[in-house]
Amino acid sequence: MERHIHAPIAKEEAKTLKAGDYVYITGIIYTARDAAHKRMWESMEKGEELPFDIRKNIIYYMGPSPAREGRPIGSAGPTTASRMDKYTPKLLDLGLGAMIGKGKRSKEVMDAIIRNSSVYFAAIGGAGAILSQRILSSEVIAYEDLGAEAIRKLEVKDFPVIVVADSEGNNLYETALIKYREE
Repeated sequence: MERHIHAPIAKEEAKTLKAGDYVYITGIIYTARDAAHKRMWESMEKGEELPFDIRKNIIYYMGPSPAREGRPIGSAGPTTASRMDKYTPKLLDLGLGAMIGKGKRSKEVMDAIIRNSSVYFAAIGGAGAILSQRILSSEVIAYEDLGAEAIRKLEVKDFPVIVVADSEGNNLYETALIKYREE
């Protein structure tokens, strides 16, 4: 099924998305990779506020290449999501609406997705230059010293993703394998 959603994403809307749905996101999303997640974790342990309100928001696991002249961002492909698995259940419990990355997630993350009525999207790896064309603006909002791994606020329009894990625990990486083997 093809869907168009607006970010941030409410739990009610996340619950309507099903593994395998093609989704086009318009609105504001945030980037954060390994180093940014580590810093956010350290802030949470100290009782400090996070650099942005994660409730209902979408984190894209991405570190862009430098922008060419006249463009808001360079190539913007996804990174492997499992590297954030240590931090993700806590962020989901705090209200994170969705994540975008590539690759499988741990059982702990899958359990947290179900528990929090969240969703995990995959973006197509290797298509960073094409994905960057869907990014209208990019602004570093935290951890500028991390360079490409700084947290960015992105405005996106019709950003293409696929629902990999839905709020009911359906996992496209598993169901697609079963379907493939049956054919």
